[in-house]
Amino acid sequence: EERNCSGGALRHFRSRQPIYMSLAGWTCQDDCKYECMWVTVGLYLKEGHKVPQFHGKWPFSRFLFFQEPASAMASFLNGLASLMMLYRYYTSVPASSPMYPTCVAFAWVSLNAWFWSTVFHTKDTDLTEKMDYFCASTVILHSIYLCCVRTVGLQHPAVVSAFRALLLLMLTAHVSYLSLVRFDYGYNLAANVAI
Repeated sequence: EERNCSGGALRHFRSRQPIYMSLAGWTCQDDCKYECMWVTVGLYLKEGHKVPQFHGKWPFSRFLFFQEPASAMASFLNGLASLMMLYRYYTSVPASSPMYPTCVAFAWVSLNAWFWSTVFHTKDTDLTEKMDYFCASTVILHSIYLCCVRTVGLQHPAVVSAFRALLLLMLTAHVSYLSLVRFDYGYNLAANVAI
């Protein structure tokens, strides 16, 4: 960073950086980390070691401004499918249907999660990583809530209200722990699998 991202080197970087990279928020430091990652991979392979992970992730070749192009595209397509299903739901299910608000809410929760997944796989930052993880947990918890409403909620609304409060409390505790105590990948995976 000191050699490549200060003084004349920084001006040189900015003059040759494609506009789409700067618009997507890629800085000289980001580019340095990316280039250093591949130098490190080359050194590992040269010495006969396996390719290392970086911050828990395998190295991917960037395409345009996409850090993980295949994952970003898959997330985008999942979001597009969710949007299409929401449109079909809007046009074919009457708003007076008992499950209507819950299903529409689930669709918006899913769309939000796929949006943040796409953003995270495009450019990994602390914010995009947290939003991806937190929104994925929200989808899992909302799926459980949707199941509860579908199976017992229409006959027992008080049970559903209590269960909704419990799930919101669980989500708040989960996000608070990861945000305020420690961002623990193992805990996050174990918590979501358990749920």
